[in-house]
Amino acid sequence: MKIPATVITGFLGAGKTTLIRHLLGNANGTRMALIINEFGDLGIDREMITGCGIEGCDDANVVELANGCICCTVADDFLPTMEALLDRPDPPDHIVIEASGLALPKPLVKAFNWPEVRSRVTVDGVVAVIDAPAVLAGLFADDAQAVESEREADPMLDHDKPLAEVFEDQLLCADMVLLNKSDLLDGDELDSVRADLNGAVQPGVRVVATKFGAIDPRVVLGIGARVEDHIDARPSHHDGDDDHDHDDFESFIVELSAVSDPETLGDRIVQAAEAFDVLRIKGFVEVAGKDMRHVVQAVGPRVERYYDRPWGLDEARRSALVVIGETGLDRAAIKRTLLG
Repeated sequence: MKIPATVITGFLGAGKTTLIRHLLGNANGTRMALIINEFGDLGIDREMITGCGIEGCDDANVVELANGCICCTVADDFLPTMEALLDRPDPPDHIVIEASGLALPKPLVKAFNWPEVRSRVTVDGVVAVIDAPAVLAGLFADDAQAVESEREADPMLDHDKPLAEVFEDQLLCADMVLLNKSDLLDGDELDSVRADLNGAVQPGVRVVATKFGAIDPRVVLGIGARVEDHIDARPSHHDGDDDHDHDDFESFIVELSAVSDPETLGDRIVQAAEAFDVLRIKGFVEVAGKDMRHVVQAVGPRVERYYDRPWGLDEARRSALVVIGETGLDRAAIKRTLLG
């Protein structure tokens, strides 16, 4: 019997890690293996999972692949990782793969047709997590005329739209779409987001509203789609590309000293996002006089901060932020803004 695997995709900051934490915390005895792939040089998402305090959630159950898009490194990293999980004395009951927010799910699903894993694993479903308030704000437009109008109004937009293409490809490959952060919208706004997505998802795809990634695991695990058997039928902007990569995006790390005022740092993050079109900033910082590690996550100008756990006795209290954006970021100016 094949082991089911669920691919969780979605744009930066949509809530994929929060969803996975919820799934792990409500596994009810199911042995889950988690593969995390993230864009950036710090293992932020992996640390958020392993530091969550959920029983059974340890380094042996969390595997982090090398930096970069998972679909670009399947030959070197993904397949050996899968084989290592499958060859364990106690193989998992279910495999959950958190794809990078910049990854296209279709090439990843195609990797499941490799002989090494096809006979042992099936892609149970692709779940796309969507930031509902962001979609409502029109950050990704499916209306070609609207996009063309923007291009005509602003010559700086006269180029490909990699962000929109990634977003649309994730929707087109999905078996289920979660409209996360739905608590931030009223009923009419949520209906508007659903209407906007109608033309971007395949017929029969369920669209479910969630908040904080909370959903019964039985809804998202056990879809039974066998996606690898018909992945070629799912359209993509990048069909026919022989060499797909993500040179449209870049990331770098900003090292900081201990922070005396996290709120001031949050204000600087907002300034950097608004002034330099930063997509995402995430990391851990040391707050002066505090024994707890401080987590920072930002999607554009929307910033979330909280203390997650005490610093370890032998742990270096490093303060560092990963900055992610489209290629061409003004790294020096962003660094100056963040450091103040």
